[in-house]
This record gives sequence, C-alpha cells and structure tokens, in this order.
Amino acid sequence: MTGLLIILAAFFLPLFPASLVFNRLAARVRNPLARLALFIVWPQIGVFLILWGDLAPAGPVLAIWASLSAIFYAFRMLTVREVGRWAAMLASSAWPLVWLFVMQVPAEADLVAFTLALTVAPVLMLLVRDAMARRLEAAYTGLHGGLARDLPRLSGVIVIATLAAMALPLFPGFFALLAVLGGATLPVAIATLLTWLLWSWAGARLLQGTVFGPRSGPIAADLPVSTTWLVSGLIVVIVAAGLLWTGGAV
Repeated sequence: MTGLLIILAAFFLPLFPASLVFNRLAARVRNPLARLALFIVWPQIGVFLILWGDLAPAGPVLAIWASLSAIFYAFRMLTVREVGRWAAMLASSAWPLVWLFVMQVPAEADLVAFTLALTVAPVLMLLVRDAMARRLEAAYTGLHGGLARDLPRLSGVIVIATLAAMALPLFPGFFALLAVLGGATLPVAIATLLTWLLWSWAGARLLQGTVFGPRSGPIAADLPVSTTWLVSGLIVVIVAAGLLWTGGAV
C-alpha cells in the first residue's frame, strides 16, 4: 500500500517520467483560470497522499530520482520559448524538491506551505504568459524583444515574476531552497544548487528575450495602471507570507 501511494504521489509531485502526465495536461488546458487552478491543486494532491498515508519516503533511489527530475526540467527551461510551457517546466523542476524536503524532516515538515512556496513562481509566470498573449498575441521569448522601451509596466511585472522564478531572496522559492539545503546531504545539496543555477540561467535568458534586447514585434498597449497596482499588491502579500512562513519554520 505504501509503495502504491508513493507511485501515485509521484504523478502529482512529478518525478520523470510520471511528470509527462502533468505537462501534457498543462499544455492542453487553454482556459487561464483552469490552468492556474491546475498548477495550484495538482501538487497539493501529492502532498495529501503523503500526509494521508503517513508516508516517510526515504532511500537513495528516491533521492536520486527526485534530484535528476529537478535537474532535467531545469535544463528543459533553457530550450522552451513559450512562456506557458516555461512555467510548466519550472513547476516540474520545483515540485520534485518536495520529496527531498520530506525525506529530511518527515515529522515536522509543513508540506502544504512548502509546496505552495515552490508553486508561487510558476503561477506568476502563468499570469505573465496571459498578459503577454493578450497584448502581443503570443507569449514567446525572442519574438517580442525590447519590451522595456514600449511596455514598461508589463516589463516590470515580467521582471518581478522572473526574479521569483530564479528564487532570489525575499521570494518564497528562495526560502524553500534554503529549507532543502539546511538538512541536505552533499549529493542532494549539489543537485539542489545545480537546479537553482539552471533556474537563474533560464530566467536571465527569458528576460533577454522579452524585456531587454533589440526591439522587435508590434507595439501594443501597456498593462493598465490598476492591474499593475493589483499585481504589486499580490507580490507584497506573497513576499510577506514567505517571510512569515520562514519565521514560523525557524
């Protein structure tokens, strides 16, 4: 029974190749709200299975599987140009880290909050994808460069969301990675740091192909001021929640 629950959880806290199910589903869902719901609910089903089954996953095979899955999808982020798929690759790279976290502190792990911390950045990138698609008809890196010149408010949102995807300080992903590294063995720490490095590299490439670089593509209307303030407020709430979670965890 325990083995079956772990296999089922591997689809929702995706480990390759079970992760193909989530990525295929994410690519098929077109409605923005439905896609947001998918990204938020999907990993929590895996968390529920772990908590409901009182699972304590352990062993070098699972640690290696989770580490390689995270690294593989982090590499995939370097080759994907569509922002929605990029967000799915980020989620598929981040969620395997939940396994590494629960293997270290199964008794005291706040898995729901930890998983939400890793889900924030992919969800923000989905919002970016929707905003780009509405204004530019497509959300591809390299297709519409130099957005900072013509669409400064949209560019600001892209930059903030990408910094969250790079797990920079103050964003929840940063504290989630520190939580993994805090009790990690040397191989797990190296794999986590490599994943983090690849996120940063992929984020820099995304910014180069959208916000910076030479101007290309048609000029569209910028993000409304009201929407910009709304997103700014959301970012403040996310950062505050991350800090509170970190304080509670300490």
